[in-house]
Amino acid sequence: MEQFEEQLKKDLHQFLVSMKEVNEKLPECPDVEEKWEEIAKAYIPDGIREFNDFPSASLGWIMYIGMAVAKFWDVEWEIYSKIENLYAFMRDKRGYDSMDEYIREEVLMLSGVDYTVLEKIVGECASRVYNALRHQNIEPGTKDAFHAYVACLHQLYLMGAAMQLERMGYRMTKIN
Repeated sequence: MEQFEEQLKKDLHQFLVSMKEVNEKLPECPDVEEKWEEIAKAYIPDGIREFNDFPSASLGWIMYIGMAVAKFWDVEWEIYSKIENLYAFMRDKRGYDSMDEYIREEVLMLSGVDYTVLEKIVGECASRVYNALRHQNIEPGTKDAFHAYVACLHQLYLMGAAMQLERMGYRMTKIN
């Protein structure tokens, strides 16, 4: 499964570099990365429930969540880091189905072209990951399927955070 997750990371990273959404060197943000496990535990029941009918949403929403957590880290981490269930906090604003819109509009403050462009990029990332997952030929409903799904979510979350950190001007460059 580690090899599969590493392949996802490489593919998403190359795609996002080609779209100029991230740099070759991904930003590091331990606070955001440390929230992953807590968010995953809360998100997975909703994500799995939606996966069969809406795989792109099930995968894409976690990318938006990664972006939102990065934004929260930048603006008011002292407040947001103490929220007991950050995922539920976001989901409950408008419900699971509209969580993407909530994050783009109210957290990332996007509108117009920026709103639409982000929607397309996240959709493409979710589609790429879903395609990679399907090509693993893992039997649905198995332990391996679950672990593969979590690996997909993990990389999408991290890439969402990396995109948002890049958008906010956090770049990993050498200081001379």
